[in-house]
Amino acid sequence: MSMPNISMWGKALTVMPRIDKEQWDALDIVSRWLIATRSAVIIMTFTSAAFAGLLAYKAGAFDLQLWLLVTAGLCLAHATNNIVNDITDHYKGVDQGNYFRNQYGPQTIEAGFMSVGQMITYAAVTGGVALAIGAYLVFLRGDIALWLLASGAFFVLFYTWPLKYIGMGEPAVLVVWGPLMVGGGYYIITGEWSNDVAVASIAYALGPTAVLFGKHIDKLDADSGKKIRTLPVILGEKVSRYSVVAMLLAQFFVVAYLVATGYFHPIVLVVLAAVPSLGRIFRVYRHPRPSGPPPELPEGVWPLYFVATAFWYNRRFGLLFLAGLLIDAGLS
Repeated sequence: MSMPNISMWGKALTVMPRIDKEQWDALDIVSRWLIATRSAVIIMTFTSAAFAGLLAYKAGAFDLQLWLLVTAGLCLAHATNNIVNDITDHYKGVDQGNYFRNQYGPQTIEAGFMSVGQMITYAAVTGGVALAIGAYLVFLRGDIALWLLASGAFFVLFYTWPLKYIGMGEPAVLVVWGPLMVGGGYYIITGEWSNDVAVASIAYALGPTAVLFGKHIDKLDADSGKKIRTLPVILGEKVSRYSVVAMLLAQFFVVAYLVATGYFHPIVLVVLAAVPSLGRIFRVYRHPRPSGPPPELPEGVWPLYFVATAFWYNRRFGLLFLAGLLIDAGLS
């Protein structure tokens, strides 16, 4: 058994490591799981869970044990979804050859790191733990929690097919990272549904949705050739690029609305510190995707281009939003 590789754990949680079979074989089980589940993007799910917890604290109804269960369940569900995506794409032949997915990080089946059976085992164990947590929370909270669990399971199983193939993948992400994760998480923690929380969740969920748009713009030609009709394939590159800019601008309007209604303390307007970072978004998204990596793009990022920029910005906005909510909750 390989010794724990703590440095790889940290790397896998922040980027998608590019490794070969020999390096994979030398890794411990935790490193392999983190890479196979694409854990670097699960930070967006953790952030949604953090928002749910902060808003529960703001309402004076925070429960640490329930928040930890919600956070673990959501992150494991996201990890399961990523594994299921790779299994589904393998069977449909999407990731074969020089496809975008293989270029920006290893697809463990296609790269020969794991067999389909091993990936199914990963999905079963990871999903089983997530389901067990969900079942316990349903036991505690009842029918609404059951509907939330069923909705989450639906998106885990059917995001890759058929939702992504019919232009519903992007709307699904807006719903999942917003009302489902934040609103649902808040409900589990507090036992109460809040429309204000559901609206507030949109301010963050627009970010992950924009990241997905960026990813699908980057691989628009590849998806179109494989008859995967994501929204960018349906809308075209230009409209999709402008849609990303519109979504990121809309985040500020949602926050401003909630400050104006009194739900948020004005301190949450600290998100305005992200406005200068929008300059990079405008510079990148105002032009079509280049045929090769531009000089200003850091080495090793390509073929990530639109998605890399959106992910970079989303982390900045998300951290500022989180900081604002943290102070708001402390002032409540």
